Amino acid sequence: MRLVLVPVFVVFLFVGPHEDGWRIAAFAAYAVAAITDQIDGAVARRHGLVTEFGAFVDPVADKALTGAALVSLSILDEIPWAVTVVVVGRELGVTLLRLWVIRHGVIAASRGGKLKTLLLNISLGLAVLPLTGPAAAVSDAVLAAGVVVAVATGVDYVARALKLRRASGSPSTLDEEPDEGPGEAASGTGRNADAG
Repeated sequence: MRLVLVPVFVVFLFVGPHEDGWRIAAFAAYAVAAITDQIDGAVARRHGLVTEFGAFVDPVADKALTGAALVSLSILDEIPWAVTVVVVGRELGVTLLRLWVIRHGVIAASRGGKLKTLLLNISLGLAVLPLTGPAAAVSDAVLAAGVVVAVATGVDYVARALKLRRASGSPSTLDEEPDEGPGEAASGTGRNADAG
């Protein structure tokens, strides 16, 4: 459902970039996609529906949503392109790393990746809304924090991927955290193979 909502979000955002009604509609599409992501993961974990396929595919939907929001807002000159390049570059890098180690195992979501996803979802959701003054400043601050965490967890992801490759014997899951946390947690529909 998240992937379906990505183009809906983009259309709403560009149809009326300076109209409050369309902005609120775009925010609603983004929020539903982000919340659905959390619900999918919770349901999958509760019913033991965690699969390696889901752990790989689910993060792709997360990255599509985040990437679409970042690129769209940068095109509208509302988020610096530098931020978009750093975050999207990190996401693409993580995806390539996952492909690189997929034959050796799955890197489970860490708390850092989940925190990154949460911060970016909050900041991008707020950025879509027609906010001004202190509210806009809060959005910028949360986005800055999200970028910092994205970079830090990206470095951690590289280290974990290298560790998994070195330890490669039989396919396994490198899960330093029993609970999915911010780095990349394998979840039911695959929801948290990378919370970020």
